[in-house]
Parts: sequence; C-alpha cells; structure tokens
Amino acid sequence: MTTDEQHIRRALHLARAGIGLVSPNPAVGAVVVDSSGREVGAGTHTYDNLKHAEVLALEQAGAAARGATLYLNLEPCSHQGRTGPCVDAVLAAGIARVVCSMQDPNPRVAGQGFAKLRAAGIKVDLGLFEAEARKLNESFAKYIQKGKPLVTLKSAMTLDGKIADATKPGDEPGARTPATEGSHSGYHWITGEVAREHVQQLRHQHDAILAGVGTVMADDPLLTDRTGQPRRRKLLRVILDSYLRIPPDSRVVQTADNDVLVMYSTADEQTRKALEEKGIRLQAIAATADGRPDFPAIVQSLGEQQITSLLIEGGSLVNGAALASGEVDKVFLYYAPKIFGEGAVPFIAGERHGRTQCLQRFVLHRFGEDFAVEGYLRDPYAKEV
Repeated sequence: MTTDEQHIRRALHLARAGIGLVSPNPAVGAVVVDSSGREVGAGTHTYDNLKHAEVLALEQAGAAARGATLYLNLEPCSHQGRTGPCVDAVLAAGIARVVCSMQDPNPRVAGQGFAKLRAAGIKVDLGLFEAEARKLNESFAKYIQKGKPLVTLKSAMTLDGKIADATKPGDEPGARTPATEGSHSGYHWITGEVAREHVQQLRHQHDAILAGVGTVMADDPLLTDRTGQPRRRKLLRVILDSYLRIPPDSRVVQTADNDVLVMYSTADEQTRKALEEKGIRLQAIAATADGRPDFPAIVQSLGEQQITSLLIEGGSLVNGAALASGEVDKVFLYYAPKIFGEGAVPFIAGERHGRTQCLQRFVLHRFGEDFAVEGYLRDPYAKEV
C-alpha cells in the first residue's frame, strides 16, 4: 500500500466516525501530513460541531500545515453555508497538495473547490478509493441532489423467499416483522445472531426506519437502533397506518419520545388526540386509488424533514408497495439456509409490478451461516429524477 493510500484510508476511517452524528451533512474525514510523512492534524466532521473536518485538521496542525499534504474523502466546500468555505481555510494554511477521493455531489460545489485550489497553485490528486468514498456518502448524494432520502429495502428470508412461517388465523399476510427484528409472538428466528447484529449496524446508518401497522400489530417490534453507538438524533420510527389502527399498548407507542411518526389517511379526532397525548407525531398522507399510502409522497415528505436515508423493514404488502412505487434505491436482503415451503409468507405480496427489476450492481456478504445480497436498483448519484 502506498503512502497516499494509507493516509486516504485514515481519512475514510475518520469520516466513518461521523456516521449517526453528521446527517444531513456528508461524512468527511481529513488528515494533514507534513513533508516528512508525519501526521500533524486530523479531523472528523459532526453536524453539531460547525467546523468541518479539514478545518479541524488544519487547526490541529497549526504552522505545520504549511507545505503539507491534506488528505480527505470529499472535495472541500467552496460556498458559504453554516460556516465559511473550507477552500479558503486550506489556502490560508499554506497546504501544498490535496489528495481527495471524490468530487462533492452538491451542485453548489461540484468541482468548484478543486478549481479554486488549482488556480492557487495547489496540486490536486483525485480518485483514490473513490468507490468507498461514494458508498459512504450515497445518502447525502441522493438527498442533496433531489431533496429525498436514499431508500433501502431490507428483509430477511429463507432460500425459497419466505419472510415468516405459515400465517396464523387472523394474521395479516406478510405483515409480520422480518425475522431480523425479533419476535414477541412466538415465531422462530429465520437468520442467526450474526445477521441480526448487523441489522442494528444498518439501522445506525439510517435516519429513519419504516414499517407497516400490520407488522406492529402482529409482532410488536421496537424498531430502534440498539447498537449503543452515539447518534445526533434518534432513529425516526415511521409507521404506515392508513386508519390509525396502531395499538396504544404497543411497544412503539409506549416508548415514543418524539421519535415515532405515524402516517395515516383517515382517522377520527378522538383517536388522533389519544395518540398525540402519548407523544406520537401524526401526519396525514395521501392514499393511492386502492387506499394504500402513497410512497412517493411519503419519501418526499421525509426529505422535507431532512431525512437523508430511509430503511424499510416491512412485511410482504409494504415490500410490494415500496418496490412497485419505484422509490426504492437499493436492497439489503438476508438469506438463511432454510426452506419454509407452502403456506409461508412471501417476500412480496399484493402488487403486480409489470416488469422485472434488475440490480445494477451487487455484492454478497457472509454472516455466520447466513448471507446477504446488497445491491442497487438505481444509482444514488444519478442526476436525473
């Protein structure tokens, strides 16, 4: 591994420390290395600390920044936001060279920072570990370009595509929580402990999680981030509940602390008031012609609330509606080496898509005896809507 690669990897490591603390800003890490190869400054951006990663690293380096190299995973900003342009701080510090993984997807920056550095005589090298850097900030890219969160559909299933065992009388088909959440209804786990622990990491990376009311009624999940890692704001728990059927004694309602948003279409005033008194946030949302929640409207609304990433953990009906809406950007599907057979709940139900949806690219992950497919239905960096 070259010296540049080592320092860029260090910058990426620092950037990842901002996960959960940086949204709706991008995750950025910066390292200042003097001419002798010694690290003299480092910084990680977090939203509540107004100073950006490169400014923190430069301040730590002090006079040692003059003639040094600045390594970072994302282009320095060149516009006035909550803070001044980072490019100006780089110029003032006397940095001689900048090594960066990728251009900023923010249309207000998009290469202008690099142009200003080069115009001042600073050497700029671009593209080292670009793929890793792009993945790290894919939700920011989608949000900053389109004003909507990156939408990931997550589910756990058997090899024959079933997310729960045979439906019990009275259950809503496909409504049970995917097997990586947990069960308070006596159902068996599908995936193992390693996969279930990874689900918590996945939740930690997101601003919001979404499930249908059928899942809440059937399995009483918490839908929380239980990694124990710090977050700037709580994971927003979004429940789709067209007629406000959510049980007042459900764990989601009982643990609400301004972090539960129930989206509904029709409800009486008494029910609404009772839920609001329990600390539930309510939002009326348009319904489709068949009475189901309008996914495009839901995603747009969450974007307006500065939600940059949404994780869907629904049952068959929610999965089908989400995929049919065209709003899903990527999938993370866990598979266990099991077969449930006839009568079990399928991954998708209730929707006719009319076309095959193919992953643009995918990778496989191994979690103990289980594996997962992570792939994209569309590019988060694509500029077209």
